[in-house]
Amino acid sequence: MASLISIILCTHNPRRDYLAATLAGLCAQTLPTDQWEFLLIDNASETGREPDVDLGWHPGARLIREDKLGLTPARLRGIREAQGDLLVFVDDDNILNPDYLETAQRIASEKTYLGSWSGQCRGCFDEEPPEWTRRYWGNLAIREFKEDRWSNLARLADTMPCGAGLCVRREIALYYLKLNESGQRGFQFDRTGDSLVSGGDNDLAACACDLGLGVGIMAALKLQHLIPPVRLTPDYLARLAEGIYFSSALLDHARGLTVVARSRGRRLLDGIRLQMTAQPHRTIQSAAIRGFDRAVEVLTK
Repeated sequence: MASLISIILCTHNPRRDYLAATLAGLCAQTLPTDQWEFLLIDNASETGREPDVDLGWHPGARLIREDKLGLTPARLRGIREAQGDLLVFVDDDNILNPDYLETAQRIASEKTYLGSWSGQCRGCFDEEPPEWTRRYWGNLAIREFKEDRWSNLARLADTMPCGAGLCVRREIALYYLKLNESGQRGFQFDRTGDSLVSGGDNDLAACACDLGLGVGIMAALKLQHLIPPVRLTPDYLARLAEGIYFSSALLDHARGLTVVARSRGRRLLDGIRLQMTAQPHRTIQSAAIRGFDRAVEVLTK
């Protein structure tokens, strides 16, 4: 019999139509429900905004409340509760292709050298996005590709899985749990409330390399990422860029990489480039630089 899969869906004040679409995608999975459990983690949702859903369609579904705010505590709760040999993390705005779990199970069986992996993430927009936003879609976890790629390098962008649909072997997830519970991760590399800090999914995935396994992205795994107009505004994209660059520098440091402050010459060059950059790109790029500089300040205190 195939190993059990644990689906971990963390949500905080969910948008109900998005969550319903995410659940419909899970309900449509071709993998029989006796081969996977479903953990819906309600992460400190406000009164009246809790996930109000019917999980009766799945015999192994559980709704679990995690009162400590933050995506990291929610994921850690899911890891503690999970019983599967393969853990699949799904966001509350992801619609998995019907064969996602079946494909993830096959990859786990055939590619034993991988410890963590994800797939293609296609944007599904409520409204047609402005063309100028396209260069920032990667920051929204939108990623499409034709061939599998993998490596043993924890911070290589081309092979780093993303949190949407992230597949992690149990031993990798337990190692990540230990890092957090032992105090080796004093900073939450994930969303907390309205914060746009990120990177917890990268840290979790990179634990595969710590244990001698690889990380990768698999073309056969596909999902849709639901994106509202507010996430395509200059203000949101600037805040997102600042959060990404801030947390990325801190994560590099946590994983033993050297983070060097911008030199005087680099600052001058960056300033010139920004002056030559049109809006709204100037605002977004300025925010990214600000995020990196803020991380350096934290690391040098």
